Amino acid sequence: MTTGQDRATEPESGPEEERLPTLAEQMADQLGGWRGLVESSIPVVVFVVANIVGELRPAIVASVATALLIAGLRLAQRRPVRHALNGLFGVGIGAFIALRTGDERDFYLPGILYGIGYGLVLLLSAAIRQPLVGWLWSVLVAKGRSDWRDDPRLVRTFTQLTVLWGVVWLAKVGVQAGLYLAHQDTALGVARLLLGYPPYALLLLITVWTVRRVTRETPAPEPLPGS
Repeated sequence: MTTGQDRATEPESGPEEERLPTLAEQMADQLGGWRGLVESSIPVVVFVVANIVGELRPAIVASVATALLIAGLRLAQRRPVRHALNGLFGVGIGAFIALRTGDERDFYLPGILYGIGYGLVLLLSAAIRQPLVGWLWSVLVAKGRSDWRDDPRLVRTFTQLTVLWGVVWLAKVGVQAGLYLAHQDTALGVARLLLGYPPYALLLLITVWTVRRVTRETPAPEPLPGS
């Protein structure tokens, strides 16, 4: 027999009590985690390598074919293809500009402009105390949770990390912009590779290590009086 006290301690259930997904959780689903991010970048890497060893048109064909192959594999695995289409879209814009101008360096122009914008957004988000790295952490690591907003130490940590990301991002884009203006096409392709994943991976390592260290050092909340 179930008493009133037992009923009071039983968890409530039912469709009306189900928690709706947060915005960050929905973004995590849309991005597809690390696999989606990597797959959207592969066609650009293919173009860079193919353009260094060959010519513009074959490099464009190779990058577009790679994006279509990734989309085909996702279809065969019955996975969403939007992440592969992201890579195809990015390649398509650069390829269109390069084909119209006939200058292979123009393939990198959208990426340079995007990098400048991303770096400025990072610094702006830190300035208004809405650090973008913190929100990306919520999306990619914390499965949509944003509990860090309630912890002043984590807010301060994510703000400092966001400034670091913004400065590094603008620095590496600045190198690429200098090579673009100097018409150093091959050097620009090499810089795109060297200044792509290595700094990104280093920033990720610093971010994960720092956040975990701060999280371990955060004291547990004291119990309320009488609890």
